[in-house]
Amino acid sequence: MAHTLPHSGGGSAPPARIGKVAFLGYGRFGAALGSLLRDAGIAVRALDPRAEIQNAARAASIPELVDGADLVLVAVPVPVMREALVSLRPHLAPGQVVADVGSVKTVPAAAMAEVIGAHRPWVATHPLFGPASLARGERPLRAVVCPNPAHPDAVRRVVALFERIGCQVLEQAPDEHDRVMAFTHALAFFIAKGMLDAGVPAGAPYAPPSFQGIAHTIETVRVDAGHLFAALHRENPFAGEARRRLINALLSIDRTLDVPTEDAAPEDIAALAIPDLGSLSPELRETRELIDELDQELVGLLARRSELVQRAARAKATIGAAVRDPVREARLMEARRRCAVELGLDPDGISEVFEVILRHSRSLQERRSSS
Repeated sequence: MAHTLPHSGGGSAPPARIGKVAFLGYGRFGAALGSLLRDAGIAVRALDPRAEIQNAARAASIPELVDGADLVLVAVPVPVMREALVSLRPHLAPGQVVADVGSVKTVPAAAMAEVIGAHRPWVATHPLFGPASLARGERPLRAVVCPNPAHPDAVRRVVALFERIGCQVLEQAPDEHDRVMAFTHALAFFIAKGMLDAGVPAGAPYAPPSFQGIAHTIETVRVDAGHLFAALHRENPFAGEARRRLINALLSIDRTLDVPTEDAAPEDIAALAIPDLGSLSPELRETRELIDELDQELVGLLARRSELVQRAARAKATIGAAVRDPVREARLMEARRRCAVELGLDPDGISEVFEVILRHSRSLQERRSSS
């Protein structure tokens, strides 16, 4: 399971800051990532004979590209990753970190382990965004960084770089990453490509809301088609299994739908039901049940709070005090925010919750005072 990488702690020194990044390959994604880095004050240099690169950032050769760089990002298609690493290796200086940005991780990680090995530190990464999502301003940005026990400091430096440009960083082993991506990223592109080839009218003005997410995926495939679509499937060792499972499931559903309703057996009807997420995951079902129990407790506590609020209203009426007490409300909100921070919660979110509770409390007191 992917999880957020922790910040280095325990008194350890912070990782050395990356101030200059060299791109070997500067296509649409490389240029988009390079722009993010420059906005964060990081110097960028790139080498790609097929890309338009500003003179100040353009390198004429690999030695010129890597000269003085803290990090070398290999942003080439996965099928030519090993070839690019072989050409890069002789020119790497001590301390320079090499990282890839491919959508598949097992192949690049294996190539870096083979070609670079212990010669120089290396890290496998996958920024989970692209030029289209950046252009749309989608947030939060996320990036996967694969753990590398042989080069832990390099991992920390790359994590710090991604965080510096506003990314939420997740840790995931290469094979785990590819398995998840096979059933998410690769299948999403596979389905969208099939729908495109089937002539699905993505721009129909009367398409239902349930289609909008699919339409968004189809448009992403239009933008990112080509080598990315092929690489997601041909270079991911788990993509073939994901496609076969999907195709077999669709064929089974198709055969069941061809059975007239009056002739359908109970198992046919059950097979057409859309399963709830809870039925697919016992852990999710149990967690939801626990949440429901807590929600019932919260409602019970709110009911008890309402009783106390009405008691306060009676006391205020006796002494002629106003319903609203801004000073007490301010103190209450500040105390709740401090408590939220102590418990690791978002104080702004907790403030919003208590603003609703206070509105409800005032409403109860106002109704009582007017009755």
